[in-house]
Amino acid sequence: QSMPGTAFAMQIAQHCPLPPQGNSPPHTHLSAAEHRTSPSGRLKPSRALRVLTTCHLRASLLLPARQFDQNTTEPISFYLSSLEELLAWKPTSDDDFNVATMPLANREPPLHSKRPRTLVCHDMNYGYLEDRFIQGSASRDPYVFYHWQYIDIFVYFSHHSVTIPPVTWTNAAHRNGVSVLGTFITEQTCGGQLCEAFLAGEAAAYHAVAVQLSRIAHFYRFDGWLVNIENTLSKAAARNLPLFLRDLREQLHRDVPGGLVLWYDSVLPSGELKWQNELNEKNRVFFDACDGLFTNYNWKEEHLERMGAQAGERLADVYVGIDVFARGEVVGGGFETDKALRLIRKHGFSAAIFAPGWVYEHLGKENFLQNENRFWGLLAELLPTHSISTLPFSTCFCLGMGTGRFSAGQEEEVGPWYNLSAQEIQPLFTEQQAPGGAGNWLRTRCSLQDAWNGGSCLLIEGIIPPEAGHVAVRLFSFQLPAPPKLFLSLLYKLEEKLPEVAVALELTTWDSGSCRVGHKAALPGPATRHQPQPLPTSPPQLSGLLSGCGRQSAAGWMRRCYELELRDCTLHELSLILSRHQPGQQERRFSCRLGEIRVLDADSLRSSLPPGPSLQASQLLWHKGPGPDQLSLSLTLRWSYPHSQARCFRIHCQGRAGPRGRELPQLLGVAHATLYRVVGLAVPKAPPMESCRVEFFVEPVLNEGVAVDRSRWGQLVLVYSDPASTSTY
Repeated sequence: QSMPGTAFAMQIAQHCPLPPQGNSPPHTHLSAAEHRTSPSGRLKPSRALRVLTTCHLRASLLLPARQFDQNTTEPISFYLSSLEELLAWKPTSDDDFNVATMPLANREPPLHSKRPRTLVCHDMNYGYLEDRFIQGSASRDPYVFYHWQYIDIFVYFSHHSVTIPPVTWTNAAHRNGVSVLGTFITEQTCGGQLCEAFLAGEAAAYHAVAVQLSRIAHFYRFDGWLVNIENTLSKAAARNLPLFLRDLREQLHRDVPGGLVLWYDSVLPSGELKWQNELNEKNRVFFDACDGLFTNYNWKEEHLERMGAQAGERLADVYVGIDVFARGEVVGGGFETDKALRLIRKHGFSAAIFAPGWVYEHLGKENFLQNENRFWGLLAELLPTHSISTLPFSTCFCLGMGTGRFSAGQEEEVGPWYNLSAQEIQPLFTEQQAPGGAGNWLRTRCSLQDAWNGGSCLLIEGIIPPEAGHVAVRLFSFQLPAPPKLFLSLLYKLEEKLPEVAVALELTTWDSGSCRVGHKAALPGPATRHQPQPLPTSPPQLSGLLSGCGRQSAAGWMRRCYELELRDCTLHELSLILSRHQPGQQERRFSCRLGEIRVLDADSLRSSLPPGPSLQASQLLWHKGPGPDQLSLSLTLRWSYPHSQARCFRIHCQGRAGPRGRELPQLLGVAHATLYRVVGLAVPKAPPMESCRVEFFVEPVLNEGVAVDRSRWGQLVLVYSDPASTSTY
């Protein structure tokens, strides 16, 4: 019999008594009670946990193939392939893994300001590759996008009818303030049939589709749709198409404030499939019904010249397509994409950069990060940088991938991993030439060889020229009123083989005319640079958040902490200053790794933390093996915790050594939502007449980048004894 895990467990509990004491075999029992335990494991009134007791599990649990991988039961992202699937879609608790947890961050300038924007349309090998694994994968050399500060909109494109963006992409984009769109696409003969089914008839048919698409975006928490109809239509269907687009836009704006519906330049009001490569009278009806038009790629400058009059005040709503693969008669492409972008900006339009994964697919995985930085570096002057506009700000420069996983500077797992939900905000990457072009003298890039937390750090390499005393490296752009008191923290590590240099943070503020730092007025001028002195120890009120100020960790990471009192100032930039210890006439080469930067508003720091998560387990699956005296356990953990306070959760387990042994908690993985699927956990078989226990812990990591004390972890204890049979599939 197959049934949801929780219902199954509760049904067992109703028919089984409590486990007996002593060595007699316990009867099947499930309880979900709060107890208290000491560090030794004895129950006493001092710590919250959940105890789950099971044995003789006889039922098989089948998880839905849409949301779970059928080989491993890992949660996966998915698409819908047909109109029938779309209309039948209804969310259940099995969809919870696919709901984005990262809200769309504020940034400056905002999306809807009247300025040219930049859209990236991600199309890679039909989509849903390693990025479909919500909890990550062990992919080696995966594709990652991390130049979010340059773009406004991210479209996840595939050739499936309803392309729902994988939640990992939505989390990564939202952390950087970038809106995410899915794709509603119809193509070829089957696409035409789909369109006729909902467009050629009554308004109720296309209204139902509009409602479902809007509900999907709202439920999974992404920001809208690119609509791409690339097949011919009957006159009736073509006549209803603009009405459908208006309906979809109306539904989406109601369900997803700030959401977008964009139209791809394809079919015409006559029903003919004929790309225009511009906005004109033939496709303007679709532009008027949507929030913007994404043009086809085979345009010339004369197309841009004509479009100005058509767009009127909506220049920024025309996204001129650039195919980075340069297929057909296009301008630019590849490392010459800047040629197309320069023309687009010249005429004041937004740009839609299609398939920038060309860097990865065409040039290969080797040297991908170097080639990716080169590609976006060539476009940087044409892509205005967006600024961070909220605090707290914290980043450890993780790319959402790595060759190992680090925690507090120590490598705790060796092996490749990939999870874009773990990606953190990246800096402004720099590559500057020495005077006369004699090689690079300043370069910033991601490094996978070391990290403070996650899988990567920021590596800054360069030369302090003979005529200069220091080098300034611009890291982040800000645009927000400065709080009265600001705390800053920097973690860095210098290359031991090179002469030591001094490392410090520099904060730039815009002068509003009355900006004061401490008791001093800011210097006259539009911007003032501040280099505060590092604190010798952690401020008492921040001892839990900024521990180790002025000290070096065992792994060689040095933490510097700073305090600034500001009044009537606007935060503008954060830079790193590398300077000589002693004056000299020789160039000074340096190599510095940054592991973490934090910018914190002292007034908003919490004096108290929420209670530890309360855990529940469901969807339990037992299997034989992998060893002769082992079982394989899979289950879903759920808990409650304020989304606004936790960056992620580290999941640990303990007790896998068997009934007579105990070991330290082992890291199972990292969750970016308040649920986690434990998959294929090897646990010992319970000996005859005995029971075993395995404990699960959920460790919150706060938005400030800080882990909480173990007394505030969530805990669940699973007690089991000799299952008579295990489920197989």
